Amino acid sequence: MIFERVVFEVSPSKLRETQAFYGDRFGFELAEQEEDSFTIRAGATLVTFKVAAGGDQPFYHFALNVPENKFTEVKAWAASQVLLIEEEGDDEVFFTSWNAHSGYFEDPAGNIVELIARHNLPSGIDHAFTARDVMSVSEIGIVAVETLLLVSELNAAGLPNWREASEEFTPVGDEQGLLIVVRDQREWFFSNGKKARFYPVEVTVAGVGRFSFANINRFEPGKSF
Repeated sequence: MIFERVVFEVSPSKLRETQAFYGDRFGFELAEQEEDSFTIRAGATLVTFKVAAGGDQPFYHFALNVPENKFTEVKAWAASQVLLIEEEGDDEVFFTSWNAHSGYFEDPAGNIVELIARHNLPSGIDHAFTARDVMSVSEIGIVAVETLLLVSELNAAGLPNWREASEEFTPVGDEQGLLIVVRDQREWFFSNGKKARFYPVEVTVAGVGRFSFANINRFEPGKSF
């Protein structure tokens, strides 16, 4: 499941700082820029940050797939630009059941960004890693109160579970693209204690269509928020 585009909201005061963080500091290609938004290219995914209405300070969890044989290099690349988040003294984790290494950081908007090397995917490269080698956005956190209801509706829309459904945490999709449906107020992993909160997000899935999560516990296919 490939995410072609994802649209996140961002506080007006953080828009340009976040743009400079990804563009100037990390070297992601700036694909689009408007007065109230900007879009970077993260491999196969266009990632748009647009100004949130009202006084909200939105934040999300999302993950970037990186070449599976370059995790140590990717982590050093990230650590040269931003402080990596630690838990119990470690700034990385190996998920045995997922066969993947991950490291995390927080961007200026407060998003919890994961760099994940999935060793089940044939994604190795033989040159020095740069931002252009990021493969795609591969995880997007979707926060709900009625998590199992939302998961069942996503299943009905043609998106399968990747692991067994639970009220706390259910990954929907596959290793190339997962909607991580989590319970409201659940603490995000490697987040310095941040608890999940719902904010609108829009996702376009290749070959499937657009999913607009404009309200908690539901989505509307084919619409923008």
